[in-house]
Amino acid sequence: MQTARDVLTPDALSMLQAVARAGSLAGAARTLGVVPSALTYRVRQIEDALDVLLFDRSSRQARLTEAGAELLREGERLLQDIDAIANRVKRVATGWESQLTIAVDGLISRHILLELTGAFFALNPPTRVKLRDETLSGTLEALTSGQADLAVGVVLEPTNSAGIQSRPLGGVAFLFAVAPHHPLAAAPEPLNDELLRQHRAVAVADSVQRGGGLTMGLLGGQDVLTVPTMHAKLDAQLRGLGGGFLPEPMARPYIETGRLVAKKVDRPERLARMSYAWRGAASQGRALQWWLGQLESPTTRTALLEKHYGV
Repeated sequence: MQTARDVLTPDALSMLQAVARAGSLAGAARTLGVVPSALTYRVRQIEDALDVLLFDRSSRQARLTEAGAELLREGERLLQDIDAIANRVKRVATGWESQLTIAVDGLISRHILLELTGAFFALNPPTRVKLRDETLSGTLEALTSGQADLAVGVVLEPTNSAGIQSRPLGGVAFLFAVAPHHPLAAAPEPLNDELLRQHRAVAVADSVQRGGGLTMGLLGGQDVLTVPTMHAKLDAQLRGLGGGFLPEPMARPYIETGRLVAKKVDRPERLARMSYAWRGAASQGRALQWWLGQLESPTTRTALLEKHYGV
């Protein structure tokens, strides 16, 4: 009989992830390009070796059991560790990382970020680049959890205990804005909290994977529309679905064209101090060195915070 070490291979863990995502063995088989019977046999091999049931097959769907969910959680961590090991070996051999993952906060200009990515690719490096959309404390968590090599747009103070180094990126001013047809657009200024509480706020969900995350600018008892990204928040406010604080550089072109109305509120001005951070490894790969070199430029740092797409 096969042991757990025989069956718990990276390929097997990836296969189990495919089954969980598809929700059925037949769906996963189509995705993986194998016949369902072969996939069923492999899953049963793993279950027999572990002496557990990984999927509840009482219905047509393949639902994870508690044991199966735990295996996938730990398996995902193991796959990430394998990728990290391969990355380190590649870096030792060539000086270039096989992949560089950058966690990017929603306040950062995607336009400028992609320009930097294009300049990096012009070097013809052997490094693949992966960009992760993150929000609030999720940006730093992606770095500290090992899921990213560089975090751009960190709103929290990184801790040195995790071997994290950081540098200031700059500040972003926020202003309160609503669509011209929103009831608050014609309200007398400054808007107080009692009035704001009567109207729906649009908020961006923190992308942190553990814990409740951060919330910004919300009032107790206020109706809230929660969206996944800052660009979705901007779109929702343009449609009049609610009001809220927006980064001034992102809102500016819409205010200038009348698609948003900036309103003074009875609160202190909001200014987000942002930084960029990376894990301070003893020997940095050449890809990370290149990106850190670009971020040393004050012009680049300002552009990342200021130069968003216009209307």
